[in-house]
Amino acid sequence: MTSTDVRRLKTNDLELGTTEAVQQHLSRHVVAGKPVSQRKLDFEHARPRWLRECMAEATGVFFYVFPGIAAITSFYINAAQPNPTAFGSIFQIGWGFAIGIAFAIITCASTSGGHFNPAITICFAVWQGFPWRKVPYYIFSQIFGAFMAGMLLMGMYWPEIQEFKAATLAAGKPLVFNGGPASILCTFPNPNQTNLGYLFLTEFFVDSYIGLVIWACLDPANPFVSAAGAPFAIGLAYATMVWGFADISISTNLARDLGTRIVAAIFFGGEAFTYMNYSWIAILVNVPATLFATGYYELLMRDSLSKIGKGHAVHEDGEEGLHRHITRTGVIETGAANMLRDRQQNGSSDEYGLTKKSDHIE
Repeated sequence: MTSTDVRRLKTNDLELGTTEAVQQHLSRHVVAGKPVSQRKLDFEHARPRWLRECMAEATGVFFYVFPGIAAITSFYINAAQPNPTAFGSIFQIGWGFAIGIAFAIITCASTSGGHFNPAITICFAVWQGFPWRKVPYYIFSQIFGAFMAGMLLMGMYWPEIQEFKAATLAAGKPLVFNGGPASILCTFPNPNQTNLGYLFLTEFFVDSYIGLVIWACLDPANPFVSAAGAPFAIGLAYATMVWGFADISISTNLARDLGTRIVAAIFFGGEAFTYMNYSWIAILVNVPATLFATGYYELLMRDSLSKIGKGHAVHEDGEEGLHRHITRTGVIETGAANMLRDRQQNGSSDEYGLTKKSDHIE
């Protein structure tokens, strides 16, 4: 401590021995960034908003799918090596998808809202007012992003995949089965998993688990998840399901499965869609499962008054409707009460009384 003045104990001053050394050094001059040209502003103004959003969704799904299927490819191609775990494992695959999801959200969510899953897009339209007219564009972009991830993977691993394919055919095995060349791109059940109802329920509850975690992370009234932590929390939700149920066969995302399944059909045959009549489970079950999970959260767990109190939403009838609700119920949440008091004292012209933080970008 460099000062004996006890009054400094009540301040925010640094009390470290290195403080003086820091203060004695000159501040470094940071070169200002390049000015934004009018040409660039005109270009960005003319660029369609829907194009930005669609490209962000496609790029985000690419970021999510590519590291995951790359980990799967390394795992299968090197399975015959003396020490296959050095090249991959279910644990590594889970982390590949988890970190890919986190990077996808960090990179692209500020542009499109970061859905990266057709089921999430549909849930936003059902529960949060996302425009239905945008839903087809988002879903197509998401599938396209997964398709491009599969195509790029095939190009980068082409020699190894060709060797894997030749070895599989030489062993008298088909190209499409769980553990075969086509399974590096999309999911197939094990030969003994003939009960489609069992596979349906497994996929349904895995997707419901992930959907509930996503919806909780996106709830602005949730004090346990920050904007910086949400990408990693969502990624870990995917990873835990991969670690627990990958050996049973799960998909978790319509776009991830359909986009790469198309690539599998191109390179390994149409049986990628017909094998054991499983593809409809991998492609479609994610949607009703996520609707179930988000509906469960919206109807049984959502605290809308707290959301209003934090300035992230308004009553459908404005302040009059909010006053009417509080008067009728006799319950005043702290956040809502503070918001109303601030409005009355400051005469705020802001529609929300606070700067609104959007739940999603439309």
